Amino acid sequence: MSTLHDPTNEPQVFVIHENDAWVVPLRREFEAKRVPYAEWFIDEGILDLSAAPPEGVFYNRMSASSHTRGHRYAPERTAGVLAWLERHGRVVVNGGRALQLEVSKVAQYEALAPFGIRTPRTIAVVGRAHLLAAAERVGFPVILKHNRAGKGLGVKLLYSREALAQHVESADFEESIDGITLVQQYIAAPAPFITRMEFVGGRFVYAVRVDTSEGFELCPADVCQIDSSCATVAPGDKFQIHRAFDHPLVPACEAFLKANAIGIAGIEFIADADGNAYVYDVNTNTNYNPDAEAKDGRRGMGAIASHLGDLLEQHYGHSSLSSAA
Repeated sequence: MSTLHDPTNEPQVFVIHENDAWVVPLRREFEAKRVPYAEWFIDEGILDLSAAPPEGVFYNRMSASSHTRGHRYAPERTAGVLAWLERHGRVVVNGGRALQLEVSKVAQYEALAPFGIRTPRTIAVVGRAHLLAAAERVGFPVILKHNRAGKGLGVKLLYSREALAQHVESADFEESIDGITLVQQYIAAPAPFITRMEFVGGRFVYAVRVDTSEGFELCPADVCQIDSSCATVAPGDKFQIHRAFDHPLVPACEAFLKANAIGIAGIEFIADADGNAYVYDVNTNTNYNPDAEAKDGRRGMGAIASHLGDLLEQHYGHSSLSSAA
């Protein structure tokens, strides 16, 4: 966890993250809008709890998939940083509660329930010896996934007890980094796609249709996309932004985000043949697909930069911020 160094000693936006590639488009938006910013790369280093944080707006972009990039303890270290910032009364976007939900789908589902937001039936399992019994309670086919994951890594669809038993005993079986494997109800959608709703400042921005015919690794950022010689979806078509989107989940999700102090998120759901919508993932570290946004005209990172700039102006009186879209 590197030490935060602020050479300007002026209030600015501080971006907490562990993946440079995901911050590139946000940097461009900050510069276009003249929002002063700095970055805090959370990996190794020190945090002096006796010191006070610099003044500014802190945006937490820590990801549940950090361990796949060699940053195994980055979320735990970020939790400490956020506690430090919040104790000193700093403005934090996606603070400790958001991080708690980012790294645990079990926590997500329990937090969604009070708002009438349906999630797939799920059993949390510790120990692979218990997976078969859990799957039989849910009923086949089932989805296996990690409680703490990201990018859809580790997701496996299994159609029978035999297939599950074989997978669990094989070298392909992956333990979740936190030891908790989810056995989840399979939602049969009439078409191979899911919907991802994007929220900035706790308010709905847009919804994107994501084609799932090539698998479950659904991170929308360019750097997450995987080349395939047998691709069936044309480049740029996997992510398509809805020109207009009206769904009962939108106000329910906005209420959920407000209650859990989450300012920025992408929330994914799938609908069955009867139109019943099931939310299965809340991403408090969200990315956007540039091809889809180029066709649509709306820019998620632009909305984030404007929101953070507005907070900086609101709390510190920075009047030089650009209002350009």
